[in-house]
Amino acid sequence: MPLILSLIISFIFFSQPNFEELRGEESIDFVVSAIDGGSSGELAKYFDNSISLNINGQQGDYSKNQAELVIKDFFKKNPSMGFKVVFRSETNPILSSFIGDYQSQEGLFKVFIKVSQQAGNLRIYSLEFVKA
Repeated sequence: MPLILSLIISFIFFSQPNFEELRGEESIDFVVSAIDGGSSGELAKYFDNSISLNINGQQGDYSKNQAELVIKDFFKKNPSMGFKVVFRSETNPILSSFIGDYQSQEGLFKVFIKVSQQAGNLRIYSLEFVKA
């Protein structure tokens, strides 16, 4: 009898979905790749319908399309020489924050990304590039 109970518990444990998959942690990799490559179009795929942007002190709330143009201009003026995430705050499965370093010829920028999970999809609702 204990063997059957052990097998049942093992089956339940291994058949449960991985919590990391539920949170979509890997989905931030696409955002990192878009920023690293300086691709405003790829990055905009993850923007919420309305997004708060701060580009080196110039702040505003933008529609998805407007934000893409602002980011495109930033990437044009500051071509990417690399981007990496240096801090992740994912204590809440719905809201997460990330801090990264964006290197360009103009210098280093700290990047602050705030995302939410909506129906299993990652949506950036706040993005900041601040010169370090």
